[in-house]
Amino acid sequence: MAKLDETLTMLKDLTDAKGIPGNEREVHDVMKKYIEPYADEVTSDGLGSLIAKKVGDENGPKIMVAGHLDEVGFMVTKIDDKGFIRFQTVGGWWSQVMLAQRVTIVTRKGDITGIIGSKPPHVLSAEVRKKPYEIKDMFIDIGASSKEEAMEWGVLPGDMVVPYFEFTVMNNEKMLLAKAWDNRIGCAIAIDVLKNLKNEKHPNIVYGVGNVQEEVGLRGAKTAAHVINPDIGIAVDVGIAGDTPGLSEKEAMSKMGEGPQIILYDASMVSHKGLRDFVVGVAEELNIPYQYESIPGGGTDAGSIHLTANGVPSLAITIATRYIHSHAAMLHRDDYENAVKLITEVIKRMDRDTVNKLTFE
Repeated sequence: MAKLDETLTMLKDLTDAKGIPGNEREVHDVMKKYIEPYADEVTSDGLGSLIAKKVGDENGPKIMVAGHLDEVGFMVTKIDDKGFIRFQTVGGWWSQVMLAQRVTIVTRKGDITGIIGSKPPHVLSAEVRKKPYEIKDMFIDIGASSKEEAMEWGVLPGDMVVPYFEFTVMNNEKMLLAKAWDNRIGCAIAIDVLKNLKNEKHPNIVYGVGNVQEEVGLRGAKTAAHVINPDIGIAVDVGIAGDTPGLSEKEAMSKMGEGPQIILYDASMVSHKGLRDFVVGVAEELNIPYQYESIPGGGTDAGSIHLTANGVPSLAITIATRYIHSHAAMLHRDDYENAVKLITEVIKRMDRDTVNKLTFE
């Protein structure tokens, strides 16, 4: 594998960390380690969302730049008499990406390796083999011979189960393959935006945020935004890459490497037109590449942020990513770096007058 530079080391640490909704402490601690040097203070809300505050002008507008800490995964619900683990999905999964995949069960006694199993196809009828295998019929095999043995190893109902995958820099070193890009890339963007602003003057108060429980209903964004009460909300997340075989532009317009995605519409929010135009104007001014995208299904933390208090002008800026909500996804380093640059420059150009104008558009 290619030698990891400082940025790749941070991305590896973030994606390697294990944290499904409601179990984000490990990811929280990694993000805190990286963002703390650039923040005036780092606090948490009552659910565990990380809130890093950086003051440019203490009377300036509050800008919330939010990724989410959690990743899709599973939870142990039952251990059967033979030691096989029954589980619940936590976040959205498609059954066809799950079978025979390695997972890590995080127990009070340490991590345990397992594999998602099913009946072998050899015993299924031809008709059944043609159908997607149902998640409810899957199990996790940890090599235990009994329920007692599994429990002796530390496994308990409620334990989180996380996909296992090694962070990989591809032959094209701009292409990065890892678990949990959704949404550790958003956390990385929030970290780097604060890093860029460390020695810059700007007339705002910026919050770099790692929200909890996005994958189960944009929950942490709701509580974190309640704490911050922002004037502007920017959610940073992954989006759909439309550049793999079989996808038409009608289904997904974006291509990896052609800039961050400006989300026009998704199932959680109609983007704020004034803020959207302001961001696009900055991108045009500085020749930062960008792409438009609309996603009829799914949403981002902006869906919760924009409904805070009296309403917050909000926008989602996302990174075109292949194979999200599976064990491994791929994105392009240039898109990540351009998203950081764009959001940094937007913040430097934002002030109270700009926000007031946006609010009344």
